[in-house]
Amino acid sequence: MLFRQITHDDLGCASYLIGDQRAGVAAVVDPRFEVDEYLELARYRGVAIGHVLETHNHADHVSGHGRLVAATGARIHVHRAAEAEYDHEPFDDGWELALGSLLIRALHTPGHRPEHTAFLLIDTERGPEPWAVLSGDSLFVGDVARTDLAIEPSRGAGQIFRSLHDRLLTLPDACEVWPAHLGGSMCGGPGMDMKICSTVGFERRHNPTLSIASEEEFVAEALQRLGPQPPNFQRIVALNRGQLVTTGVEVPALYPHQVQLKRDEGAMLVDVRTDLQFDDVHIHGSICIPSFSSGFGSKLAWLANHEQEIVFIGRDDADGRRAAKLALSVGVRNIAGLLSGGMTNWRQERQPADHTQRVIPQQLLQRLSSEPDLQLLDVREQKEWDSGHVPGSAFMPWHDIAAIPRELDPQRPIAVICAAGVRAATAASLLKLHGAAEVIHVVDGGVPALAKLGQRLVASTEPATAAA
Repeated sequence: MLFRQITHDDLGCASYLIGDQRAGVAAVVDPRFEVDEYLELARYRGVAIGHVLETHNHADHVSGHGRLVAATGARIHVHRAAEAEYDHEPFDDGWELALGSLLIRALHTPGHRPEHTAFLLIDTERGPEPWAVLSGDSLFVGDVARTDLAIEPSRGAGQIFRSLHDRLLTLPDACEVWPAHLGGSMCGGPGMDMKICSTVGFERRHNPTLSIASEEEFVAEALQRLGPQPPNFQRIVALNRGQLVTTGVEVPALYPHQVQLKRDEGAMLVDVRTDLQFDDVHIHGSICIPSFSSGFGSKLAWLANHEQEIVFIGRDDADGRRAAKLALSVGVRNIAGLLSGGMTNWRQERQPADHTQRVIPQQLLQRLSSEPDLQLLDVREQKEWDSGHVPGSAFMPWHDIAAIPRELDPQRPIAVICAAGVRAATAASLLKLHGAAEVIHVVDGGVPALAKLGQRLVASTEPATAAA
């Protein structure tokens, strides 16, 4: 039996290479866009990848099914409700695929999307009971999937309640649960665990969402927990449903003068170094999206305009190429290039550079008490703001900053705060891009750190209005 989980740490995605080594056959389930690891593993294990199985049309990342087909000639299988436009074999509930002694059985589990299907894995040499289920985006470790990415959210929540209780939770307690996402993915809720797997019995006992026995209560809870929708999920679904995407894009190395020209022509400059490196020195007009912490692709997708070219700026060329790969994984393909030699080359050529002030929470409290002109912008999500924020602070989630918020004076200093510091870095760079005269990045903590230092927080009884 061949079973290998492959994770994409930036997006929190999990895919699987499964098969029978003695029979020399294998399939890939929910492949990511970069497919080299599947091909290398298959070669190492002596199996041929003959099939690609999709649990659904993914909304958070571009599938690698087209690239696997191009590399191996494999056949793609997806539920017929996916309405895929590429060459594939559609299946229905109960469909089976035999790979030597491994039997794969489709278990239709709509809710996250109408076509969503889990796959039962049965080792026919051990017995007829499934030993594992690839649960896709239905049941996660510690949570369940969101239901607002394809149909009306309450309808999707009702469907996933029935998929969970009538289908997945009827499996044996010992059946292993291997999901398509780990903690940090936007396809689930805050309860998602970083554990790579679980069992049906463990989730039944310890997954709090599964303890809700009433469908009506489950739907209400699911709607209340919904966070912001992934920004370009419709584009990603269209790419995954449409004709096969088999190639990446060229990422040329641009010299500093070329980067300046691209910026002047309207390109988006994305600095992928750490937030502290960005604060110290950066190109005027660039946006800080660190690529060495999880979620780079999702954050880039929030801000990228698919009609606008993107130039990546790193410490060196390797940083830029890595960022480009992560961009392709979320369907961002209008890449003009990368800064050749990174910021080292930019500085060596004596090109003009900018910097951002930064303060730690203790310093922020001192400045708020002594500088009446200092403004505070909270860039966390709505639920975080509602649960407790600094009185008198302005609010706008970082990904919604398309201009200076109306309640802020762009000529007065603005301190930008989140929960830890990274989102604030991105927001601070956006404020500078839109013309704020003096921006201060709060690092090494945020609103929770202020509370520990004695700052009083107030909760919202009414959702705050984020206006630009």
